[in-house]
Amino acid sequence: MLSTENVAFQYNSERGFLFPQLQCKAGEILLVTGQSGCGKTTLLHLLAGILHTNQGKININNTDINTLSSVQKDAFRAKNIGLVYQKAHFLAALTVLDNLKLPGWLGHSKQDTKTILGLADRLGVAHTLKRLPSKLSIGEQQRISIIRAVINHPSLLLADEPTSALDDQNCDEVYHLLSEMAAQGSALVIVTHDGRLKEKIKHRVDLNV
Repeated sequence: MLSTENVAFQYNSERGFLFPQLQCKAGEILLVTGQSGCGKTTLLHLLAGILHTNQGKININNTDINTLSSVQKDAFRAKNIGLVYQKAHFLAALTVLDNLKLPGWLGHSKQDTKTILGLADRLGVAHTLKRLPSKLSIGEQQRISIIRAVINHPSLLLADEPTSALDDQNCDEVYHLLSEMAAQGSALVIVTHDGRLKEKIKHRVDLNV
């Protein structure tokens, strides 16, 4: 489902990154680990098509995303990829509920408010849906970001430190939700320093090796 080959990236004149080959099939969970500054978040942004590689191939559902134009990448991402950012990004003028409906609008899929309400209740954030994102705690923002990433049942789910601001109970619930998405056919790639997740996931790549 996801495979990479000889992927490299460099920020202007700063040090560059050469990433190991990755493979994550539908239904699998891949953990990406490594010290701060080794390129974990950069790798996730490359996989999402937010950054463009200097070399190499990134194949998602048999499509090399580096061959797509910016407009094509945006459309492909909306339809195929769910992304949990390390720092939550929302449209500040929209309520939490409307932010959660955005993936459906962008992906031209049905707006399933019932599913949104169910996921929000499951992750303990149903009370936030009518608020503006600025009124949420960091942990609430993180859980809302996860709901937004999974709402369209993406083929590829990318999660950058998805449990960093969560207590043990919410960490377990988020992991169970992400694992269920993988069990339903998504390829799941998680970047984390969280030891609680490292204990649960055996298939991993260490970028420091």
